[in-house]
Amino acid sequence: MNKVTIPRIVIAGTQSGVGKTTIVTGLLAALKQQGLKVQSYKVGPDYIDPGYHALASGQAAHNLDTWLIPPEKIQSVFIQTARGNDIALIEGVMGLYDGGKNGISSTAAIAKLLDAPVILVIDAKSMGESAAALVLGFKQYDPELKLAGVIVNRLGSDSHGMIVEEALNRIGVPVLGKIRRSDELVTPERHLGLTPTSETDSIAIVEKMGFHMRRQIELPKISAIARSAAPLWYETPNKNIDKARTRIGIAFDEAFSFYYPASLAVLERLGAELVYFSPLRDRSLPLVDGLFFGGGFPEMFVRELAENQTMLQQISDAGRQGMPIVAECGGFMYLTREMVDFSGQSFPLVGLIPGVCAMERKLQTVGYVEATAKSDNVVCARGQTLRGHEFHFSTFIPDAAYDKYWAFQFKKMRTGKCYNGGFVCGNTVASYLHMHFLGCPTAAQRFVDRCATFCVSRGV
Repeated sequence: MNKVTIPRIVIAGTQSGVGKTTIVTGLLAALKQQGLKVQSYKVGPDYIDPGYHALASGQAAHNLDTWLIPPEKIQSVFIQTARGNDIALIEGVMGLYDGGKNGISSTAAIAKLLDAPVILVIDAKSMGESAAALVLGFKQYDPELKLAGVIVNRLGSDSHGMIVEEALNRIGVPVLGKIRRSDELVTPERHLGLTPTSETDSIAIVEKMGFHMRRQIELPKISAIARSAAPLWYETPNKNIDKARTRIGIAFDEAFSFYYPASLAVLERLGAELVYFSPLRDRSLPLVDGLFFGGGFPEMFVRELAENQTMLQQISDAGRQGMPIVAECGGFMYLTREMVDFSGQSFPLVGLIPGVCAMERKLQTVGYVEATAKSDNVVCARGQTLRGHEFHFSTFIPDAAYDKYWAFQFKKMRTGKCYNGGFVCGNTVASYLHMHFLGCPTAAQRFVDRCATFCVSRGV
């Protein structure tokens, strides 16, 4: 076993919407401006918040989720990506103790797994001394958690801040930041949460976040708390990387951007060269042996996607010729025959999947799921189960006689509800499922192997 010291801290919230992402992004920018090398993480499956982190820190952010990745692998992922940095900041999900069923992948669970001190963010708007009662409850709920202090957000005045701070001092919890309400700290949002950095004047937004955090948070105290974290013990990882034996095209642009860096790295370690392309702007597919379409916001760019006829036709031809294709959520929507946008307008798309995706005003589903394969496909054999999550506003309306195409039986982990989902035909598999290849290594191996076999079969 080896020992490593990694300064680290968890920024948690009392609930969703208290300003965690704004504060973490601003802290990353402020610490970077001080010359520190900072690495960030997001608890849970979220794709958008890490984009703001990366813009602020200059490094790809990573997700820590004990449903998508086995708990025994979380510490390994963290150590491999955090070592060598001056400080690691971990943004929580929802409230400190919230997660999946039985608290799986909660911020508290990740903090304890990484033995990291926690700073709690509270929204003090319309609240005075009651803030101390709220924090005291969070502190006493799990005494094993190392609650190191509080950042008080959305204060209305200096006197408001003094009232809250004095109350917190009486319960022995230090205030590490007092942040005033400001219109400059409001980030643009849409139906899946924050608007991705690729679609906003994100550099200016992040600079404003950094400006406010430098002036309103005790950065030296934050750094000192991070340095107080105990050393972590680990086994030396196997870093063997297979020689590249196949090329996989990764759809990546404003419409498709939901990927976990550590998940894609699994494909590379197994011998895949990743080739990025844009279904929005590129007029032809790159020379590849397989395609991976991640999630994103194709519904916001559906007109442009539909107008790129040569790309649609080449993807359709590739699928019908047996090229391995994996598509998740937004990618699944893109491969359907047709999408109906929020205004009710219809657009023809790739057409590999016989059905229509229609956007709805209300969230259709969110949460962790298990997906059991109904037949053999390019990521798993019949009867095998994948872990993942769903989060979408669209409804899939299959054509008649679709039963032979269902890829998975899904099971919601909160309720136990089961239902058919996705599409499988030939070497194409697509569904609303988001998965992480670190948690599904056999799926990654099977996909890379199928791509390599396809490469050999066509003699390229």
